[in-house]
Parts: sequence; structure tokens; C-alpha cells
Amino acid sequence: MMVVGSICAVLHGSAQPLMLLVFGLLTDTFIEYDIELNELSDERKECVNNTIQWTKNYTDTFAGLNQSHWSSINYSEWETFAPLRSRPCGILDIEYEMTKFAFYYVGIGAAVFILGYFQISLWVNAAAKQIQLIRKIYFSKVMRMEIGWFDCTSVGELNTRMSDDINKINDAIADQVAIFMQRFTTFVCGFCIGFVKGWKLTLVIVAASPLIGIGAGLMALFVAKLTGMELQAYAKAGAIADEVLSSIRTVAAFGGEKKEVQRYDKNLVSAQRWGIRKGLIMGFFTGYMWLIIFLCYGLAFWYGSSLVVDTEEYSPGTLLQVFFGVLIAAMNLGQASPCLEAFAAGRGAATIIFETIEREPEIDCLSEAGYKLDKVKGDIEFHNVTFHYPSRPEVKILDRLSVIVKSGETTAFVGASGAGKSTAVQLIQRFYDPKEGMVTLDGHDIRGLNIQWLRSLMGIVEQEPVLFATTIAENIRYGRPGVSMDDIITATKEANAYNFIMDLPQKFDTLVGEGGGQMSGGQKQRIAIARALVRNPRILLLDMATSALDNESEAVVQEALDKVRMGRTTISIAHRLSTIKNADVIVGFEHGQAIERGKHSELLDRKGVYFTLVTLQSQGDKALNEKARQMAENEDTPEKLSLSRAGSYRASMRASIRQRSRSQLSNLIPESSVSIAGELGPRAYAVSQVDKSKNAIQEEEEGDLVEPAPVARILKYNVPEWPYMLFGSLGAAVNGGVNPVYSLLFSQILATFSVTDPVAQRKEIDSICLFFVMVGVVSFFTQMLQGYAFSKSGELLTRRLRRLGFHAMLGQEIGWFDDHKNSPGALTTRLATDASQVQGATGSQIGMIVNSLTNIGVAILMSFYFSWKLTLLILCFLPFIALSGGFQAKMLTGFAKQDKQAMEAAGQISGEALNNIRTIAGLGKERNFVDRYIAQLDAPYQAALKKANVYGACYGFAQCVVFLTNSASYRFGGYLVRQEGLHFSLVFRVISAIVTSGTALGRASSYTPDYAKAKISAARFFQLLDRVPKISVYSDKGQKWDNFQGNIEFIDCKFTYPTRPDIQVLNGLNVAVRPGQTLAFVGSSGCGKSTSVQLLERFYDPDKGRVLIDGRESTLVNVPFLRSKIGIVSQEPILFDCSILENIKYGDNSRNISMDEVISAAKKSQLHDFVMSLPEKYDTNVGAQGSQLSRGQKQRIAIARAIIRDPKILLLDEATSALDTESEKTVQEALDKAREGRTCIVIAHRLSTIQNSDIIAVMSRGYVIEKGTHDHLMALKGAYYKLVTTGAPIS
Repeated sequence: MMVVGSICAVLHGSAQPLMLLVFGLLTDTFIEYDIELNELSDERKECVNNTIQWTKNYTDTFAGLNQSHWSSINYSEWETFAPLRSRPCGILDIEYEMTKFAFYYVGIGAAVFILGYFQISLWVNAAAKQIQLIRKIYFSKVMRMEIGWFDCTSVGELNTRMSDDINKINDAIADQVAIFMQRFTTFVCGFCIGFVKGWKLTLVIVAASPLIGIGAGLMALFVAKLTGMELQAYAKAGAIADEVLSSIRTVAAFGGEKKEVQRYDKNLVSAQRWGIRKGLIMGFFTGYMWLIIFLCYGLAFWYGSSLVVDTEEYSPGTLLQVFFGVLIAAMNLGQASPCLEAFAAGRGAATIIFETIEREPEIDCLSEAGYKLDKVKGDIEFHNVTFHYPSRPEVKILDRLSVIVKSGETTAFVGASGAGKSTAVQLIQRFYDPKEGMVTLDGHDIRGLNIQWLRSLMGIVEQEPVLFATTIAENIRYGRPGVSMDDIITATKEANAYNFIMDLPQKFDTLVGEGGGQMSGGQKQRIAIARALVRNPRILLLDMATSALDNESEAVVQEALDKVRMGRTTISIAHRLSTIKNADVIVGFEHGQAIERGKHSELLDRKGVYFTLVTLQSQGDKALNEKARQMAENEDTPEKLSLSRAGSYRASMRASIRQRSRSQLSNLIPESSVSIAGELGPRAYAVSQVDKSKNAIQEEEEGDLVEPAPVARILKYNVPEWPYMLFGSLGAAVNGGVNPVYSLLFSQILATFSVTDPVAQRKEIDSICLFFVMVGVVSFFTQMLQGYAFSKSGELLTRRLRRLGFHAMLGQEIGWFDDHKNSPGALTTRLATDASQVQGATGSQIGMIVNSLTNIGVAILMSFYFSWKLTLLILCFLPFIALSGGFQAKMLTGFAKQDKQAMEAAGQISGEALNNIRTIAGLGKERNFVDRYIAQLDAPYQAALKKANVYGACYGFAQCVVFLTNSASYRFGGYLVRQEGLHFSLVFRVISAIVTSGTALGRASSYTPDYAKAKISAARFFQLLDRVPKISVYSDKGQKWDNFQGNIEFIDCKFTYPTRPDIQVLNGLNVAVRPGQTLAFVGSSGCGKSTSVQLLERFYDPDKGRVLIDGRESTLVNVPFLRSKIGIVSQEPILFDCSILENIKYGDNSRNISMDEVISAAKKSQLHDFVMSLPEKYDTNVGAQGSQLSRGQKQRIAIARAIIRDPKILLLDEATSALDTESEKTVQEALDKAREGRTCIVIAHRLSTIQNSDIIAVMSRGYVIEKGTHDHLMALKGAYYKLVTTGAPIS
């Protein structure tokens, strides 16, 4: 196929030069005819025996004259004595000749159509086959990779590779190859014709062409360089935006929004300057190219015409053949270059794809190797296992772990998040191999066993079970292939799922929806348990199987689990004690080691990890249940009852920790680094990855739903630049007129060849060549004008939009930034790309449109003026020509859109497979998904084949339209020349004017994608600008008052984070602080301590209940005013990348701060002496995020920053927890000084920092369980007492 396609492409490529041969002959014919007409228009000549002679009577008259009259004869009469050059006449039937040429044209056109069709469809066909193969191999290879590989490769990335990268390969091996061959052939043939027909002229033209090449090369070089400079200049501003957005809470807390916008805007100026230079240089080079081209035309015609007229080496037709031969060759060489780009892109994409295809997985799940044991007891043992995840090699998850799990027993793993419990389970499934040590089953190292067989022994039920988007019965069948319906029913009965399934209208054929979305948590869990049971596993792994459920479903599921545990080796991971108490053995994990092991009662006596977990939990349970009881007594509304359900230990540690590490004021480090805190258990990590990729898919969908913005609104933002735009449009209009003028000159040259008087002829030729030079010079200046004016207006618009966008972003409430769609990365990209894409709808776009319109307008007016009949005929073809022009533009961009739709079904399967790879690996269902995927590839393949035909036909048509137009118009032109005495040069003039403008029309239509993109980008931008934040920073509304006391009261506050509406963080918080008092919050992670601080800062507003400040409700207080009264020091203080002095000054952005104030604040925070010891003192740069300083130093700068505000309320969120003892002392002293005379809220984990507080509030699950002074609480002997006496850590 490829060979035939290539042959067709080569033949097709030679068609255009062939057409030139015909064209040359045709021109000669016209010129001959015109000369004949000119000769015969002299009334003294006549046509005799097909040669032109003087008329008879003329010569006779002369003979009769006597000598004396000779002197009176003027020159023109003398002429008659010279014998005439024998010019034939009367033979040439112009209409017949034209008909002949018309048939030539039609013939070439038909050939072109057929060749074009074959070259394209064959290549596209071949490509479709290869691509289908690549997709198959790639997906089946990816499904064989070990889980560790998926940790390091994001699912989103794999999905794009499967769609975009493979499409890029497709572009590189399909039509582009054929088009490239065709263009290259045309290039070669064009030059051949030039050299064969007239080497002298060809050499002259070729001599000038390096100038164009140099121009194009320099332009590319400069543009690349300037773009680099522009991006670099913008990178500075982008870095500022990124820094500000990733520390948005700090910016908000210190009211630095307006300051940041100005800092950002300052850095945009240089980017704008480079952008304008780029526009100017592009204009300059485009102008230069046009200038050279026109000078070339002038030179070629001047030299060529002297060859035709003076030495008579060429006929006029040869001149045209040579000239256009070289011109077409050069153009095609230029057009072939985008194909090279496609090749390069394809090669780049292919390297990544083939790398994956060639990679051998470390744990190959589809391999047949490894042996299978005949009898399995189910003893599992860990021998000194050390392990870290391949994606985070610096964090040790398991540290020489040794655990024995006996067969038939239920072993429970407990411990804080990140202690390595889930990891241990994943090692048993052999998702990973340990770095040191080994895991054995019945004494055999599991690395020696067959993987599929090993995994088939295990049933696993996870915290968030994954169901596939099919029916319930099918989901359970995934557990074991070929399982009978009876087995399914028994399994569902055992899992307590049978009844609820039978209640559904479609029973077992109910679809569970994408990711099981149609089912409740409890139903999903029970289906997952049934799926695990149907395997009849020897080993049952329960990873927090009930943590996501409410009390009722928990009881049901728990009962199901107790039923099925009998006689199997069971490992259960849980945080709720109710689920663990009756396990045979409980193993306590901490920091990747198993540090205690025994029964429930034994471990309680040991007062270790297990004990801490139990005490905190039971206290919290008691308190919540009491509260629920009171509520139930007060009012029996169903809504209140749901609270008691939430009483189950829902904020299971893991969720709570994840939530803390996200929501804490301090962890404003961007998302990625949260995991480094080692706080996120691997599972949580995996789950959040999945969520992200799902969200990413939705996000794309949402992104596409934006209504494109009206152009009027975009232009409104560009109004201040109207003079630039006006001048730019003028330049564009002149540039548009150049093409028609060119055709005018071109036909004028042909006309001169038929002038018989040599002197007049020479004069005309010279003047036309001069005119060419003039047009070139004019277009040079107008191109420059157009380039500069539009780039100036565009860059100014971009800068204005960026500033407005950044301003709008900083004005949003904090909850908006929690949404993953608004992560700092996404927002900075939006500022960088969207704003610059909007340019596409204004500046250069308008230029392009004006250019095309004037081009077409001038051409049509001119044509009608010269010959309206011929013009009408050609206009019939114009839509087709324009269509073909547009079509070719479309060809270059390729037809990726339709492919995407066809790929959707396959994409869904691959997406589901990659997102749930762990579940699939656990069930051993990789092969099943590969087969389903391959089955789905057939539809896109068929579509591609169909496309190949359509596409080939369109291409052939687009190519042959021009030939057909030419044939019709020259034939009709011949008729007009003959019958109506139209001058032949006008035929050429009209035809070339309209054909060139037609292609210009096509060009203009090809610019629309940019335009559509710009409108969507603009719409996204305007969405941002129009969004009204829930808590407005920029408004002056809200109360302000003079004697701010700092009296704080939380009344029955309930709150959930907007991004996690299912987790109740505050659950009726009641606590009050008088002015000048210190309130300390203690409690386990995730109990809502930091959240209450954020409500006070008004980063969020409570869902129910009120926060009162000096007796006024916080929602009615002016936001900047309120924040200006609060100073905050958090666990991980965020510093900005500037000097220490500027960082301290950041504390108060509303006024100018004197150096003395800074120094006194620094002294108060024990910082001054340290700063003075630095070489640059207060001008020392702290580095990005304060990286040049130690933690204690950063803390003290943060304290100085808080003090300089002179706040009435001081919030200390674990301000000393990250420090070693020495720096802690220093910082603690600084804090005690700072607290004097201020209302203070302290959050701490170390008791030493809290003992001397006025009020200590012990929190659990968003609710205060006990409060009072240290002594009072010790006397109560409640939760606080236990924590202090056992010395167990509070967290």
C-alpha cells in the first residue's frame, strides 16, 4: 500500500510542472495571435497566402512617384520598402487551440484527482493498521507493569499518551508522508523544467533566492530567541504569581493582596516589551521577504524579457515556464516543511511509547513462571522487611518489619496513619517487592510463586472498594471467572447483600454506574465482600473495610465479615476499636515496625500505641453520644439523629490526617509536598491520585462547556489601543491589495511581448520592472506597520488581562483555592496561556481578516472592470477554490477531532482500567481488560478506513479544482479574444487575480481555529473576572470600630470544608475567650483545632452557628479590617523570596514601616542579634520559601512579622512543634513576650507549652469535650488527665 501510495504521490507531484509546459505553449499561442492582430491593424498590410504582406496598391503608388518626391516620403513610408519578416497569418484558429489546451487541462486535472485520491487513502489506510497495532501492544504492555510503575507514572499522563501521543505518530505516518513526497517531487520537477528550458534565467533567479532563505532563517531564529526572552521575562512574573498563590493564606492573613498585584504587574512590563519587539521583528522580516520577492520578480522579468526581445533565445512562453517553474519549486519546498515538523513530533512521541513497549516489568503479572503449591495452609510471615515506595524513595515506610500471621486466625493491624499497615497488605499481594527481607507463605518466599495463582488465593476488601461500570452480577463475577449464578447468590447471602439486591427492580442486572456511583457506601462494600468471597479465598485481607460506613451499615457489614472470617487466615486493618476487639491477635504498628502484639486486654495494660488510640477514641465517642442524646431530647428532628450516626468514629485517623495535612494553615506547601510529611499513608496517596485523574477528566469536560466569549467584550478591553489598531488595519489593507496588483503587472508584461515596436516595448518593460520595485518597497513598510501596531495592541491587552485576572484570583475566598481546579499550578498556567491566547481574537486576527477582505475586494473589482463576462465565469468556480484552499489548511492541521470521538469507548475502558489498576491486579483481571480494549479498537479502525476514502477524495478534488477552473476560463477567454476583441493580457489578468484571491480566501478561513481558541480562553477569563467571591477582600462593606477589644466567642459552630462536604470538621463548637486571655486547644489531629482558627480569620464562614468578635457577628465585619487585627504564627511559616526586612514589613501592608519599628519587633522576637550576625544584616535574602534559614529562624521572623502588626488577637498554630528543644526555648520566650496584653489562641501538641494558659479546651471530632484551667482539668481525671499522666503523645 505504501509503495503504491508513494508512486501516486510522486506522479501527482509532477503534475504542476507539467501544467507549466501547457501554460507556456498557451501563452505563446495567445501572443502570436495578438501580434498577428497588431500587424493587421495597420491598414497598409494584408494577409495573402497565409503570410502578411504590404497591400498591393500601396507599393504601386510608390513605384509611380518620380525622384523629386523621394525627399518628401516620411519614415513610415520608407519602412514599406523593407521586405516584411514572414509572419504567418490566418492559420491560427485561437478557439480551436484553446479547446485543445482546455482538454489538456482537464486531462491533467482528472489524473490529479485520481492520483490524489490514491496517494492519500492508501497511506492513511496503512497508517490506521499500524496505529491499531501500536495501541494494542502498548495497552497490553501497560497492563502488565508492576504497581510501582503506576505510582511513578500518573494515570492522566498515560491517558494522554494513549490518545495524543499515538495520534501524533498517526499524523507522522499517514497523509503527511504522501504530501511531503508530492511536494518534494514538485520541487525537483520545477527546477528541472527551469534548467532544461532556460538555464540562464533559472540561474539568475536562483542567485537571488538565498536572500529569501536567509530572511526566513533569521526570522525563525529571532522569533525563537525573542519568544524565549519573552517567556523568561514572563517566568519572573509567573514565579511571583506561583509564590503568591501557593501561599495565599499568608497573603490573605496579612492583607497583602493589592501589594502583590502591583509586584506582579511590575514584572509584566518586560514581558510586554519583548512581545512588542517580537511583533516588530516579525513585521520587519515579513516585509523584507515581500520586498525581496518583488525585486526578484522585477529582475527576472527584466532579464527574461531582454532574452526574449533582444537575443530571442526564449519565447515568451518559455520565460513564463522557467519563472513559474522555479517559483513553484521554491513554494513547494516551503510547504513541505510543516510535514517535517509532523515527522519530528511523531518521532518524539514514538520514543516514549516504544520505551514503554520495550520496558520489562519488574513484577510481571501475566507471566506463567513460578510454581503453585498443592496445599495451602495460609501462614504468612514477614522477615525483617524494609520497604519504601518507588515514587518516594526518601521515605522509609517499613523498617525491618517482622510479623507472623497464623493460618485460620484473625490478625488485626492497628496504628497511626502512615505506620505501614496498608503497605504490609500490599506486599502480601505482591504489588511490590520488599527492598530487604522477604515475605513468605507457608515458608515459601512469595517471589518464587506464580503471581496469578498467588493473587487468586486472596480476597481483598478495601476502604473504598472499586466497582466496575457494569451490572452487580458481572462485578461479582470479576472475583472468579466462570462462576455459576448459585455461587454468586451464596456469596451475596454471606455478605448480607442478597436482600438489598433482590429489592432492586433489576435485581442482579442492576448497573452500578461509573465507579459504583449508583450505590451507597454500605452497598458497595457488601458487593465488594461478595466479590472477595466468590473467590473462596484462603486469605482474606480487610483494609479498613468498614471505616467509610455509618453505624447501621457498619453493623451489617461487620456481621458479614465476622461470618466469613471463620476458618480463613484473615488480616484486618481498622481504626475503629469495635471492629478489632474480637480479633485473635492485635499487632500495633508504629513507624514501619510492629512494636506490640497481643490480645485487646493485654495491650491495654501495656499503655502503648494501642492504649493511646483507645483512650482518645472512647472519650470522643462518649462525648458525642452524650451530645446526641441531649439533642434527641431537645428536638426529635431526623436531621439531628443523623448526628449520632456521624458519632461512629468517622474521622477515621487516616481521613483526619489527610485532612489536617491539607487544611492546615501551615501546610501551604503545594500539594505535592504533603506526602513528604510522610503523613499520608500510601493508600491515601493512591486514592487521591485516582480522584485526581477522575477529576482531571471531568475538568476537561467542564472546561469545554464554556460559552465562547463575545468578541465585542474582548475588544472592549482593547479599547485604549484603538490608534494602533487603526494603523495596523491600514497596513493590512495595503498588504491585501498587493496580490491583485501583482497579477496586473504580470499580465501587463505579457502584453508588452506583443508590442511590435521595439523601442516602445523596451520602455514599457523597464517601467513595469520599476513598478515591481516600488510595490516591494511599499509592502515592506506596510508589513512592518501591521506587525508592530498589532503586536503592541495585543501585548498591552495581554498584560491588562493578566493583571485583572491576578487581581480577581487574589480576591477569591480561600475555599475557592481548595478546589483542585484552582491549584496554584493551574491558576498560573491560566494566567500565562489564556491571557496570551486572547490576543488571537483581536490584533493579528483583525489584520488577517482585513488583509483577506481587501485582497478579494480589489481582485474582484479589478476583474469586473476589465472583463465582466470572464469574471462571472470564474466566480462560479471561486467557492470551490476557496473551499479547496480552506481544505488544504485543514489538511495541515489533520483530522484529529473525529478520531477522538471514535476512540472514546476504548478510552473509557483504558481509563477505568488504569484508574483501578490495584483492584484489577488484586483480582487478576488484567487480561480481561486487554481483550475488551482490543475489541473496542475495531470501531476507530473502521472509521479510519472510511475516513481514508473521504479524505482522499476531498484531497484529490481540492487539487484538481484549479486545473478545471483554468481549462474553462482559458477556453472562454479564447472565445472572447476572438469574438469580442478582448485583449489577451486581460484574460490573464482576470484569471490570475481571482485565482490568487481565492487561495487567499482559503488562507483566511484557516486562521479560524486560533480565533475559536481565543474566544474560549477569553470566556474562561471572564468567568474568573465575573465570579463574585463569597468573602470579599476588596469591598469596603462591613463594620469597622475603633476600640477593638479582641473578645472572641464561638457559638455552636458547624463546618465542613467545601471540597469535602462529607466530613464534618466542626460539630457544634462552643468556646469563648475574654480580651487578654490565652486559650489553648488540644486534641488529636483532625479534631478541628486549626479549622476554628481559620473561621476566626474568616478564611471560611461557618455553615451553622456564629463566630462573635467583640459581640459582632464575624460575617458582618469588614474583612480587611478584621484581618488587620489578627496576627498569626503557624507551624510552617511561609516566607516570601525577598529580604528579611521585607518579610518582616509584610506584617503590615497598610502603611510604611520605619526601620526602628522593624528592629524593635525583631528584638521582641529574639531575632535581632541573629540578624546582626549575618553579613548583609536585614537585607539578607531568605531564599524561596525561606529555604536559606533554619526552622527556628524562620519561626522568629514569622513572629516578628506578626508583632509588627500590633495585633489585638494572636493566633499560634503549633508555633513551636517543629523545633528542637533549644530553638523551642528561644521561640517560646519570644512568644510569651508577644502574648502580653493580647487575646491569644494557642494550638499545641506539647503539654509544656499549654500548662499556663487561662483556658484549655480538649477537642475531639469537632467538639469540645472538656475545658478549664490545667489544675481544674487534672482534678476532673478525664481525657486531659489521662494524656498528661500517661505521657502519651496527644496527637
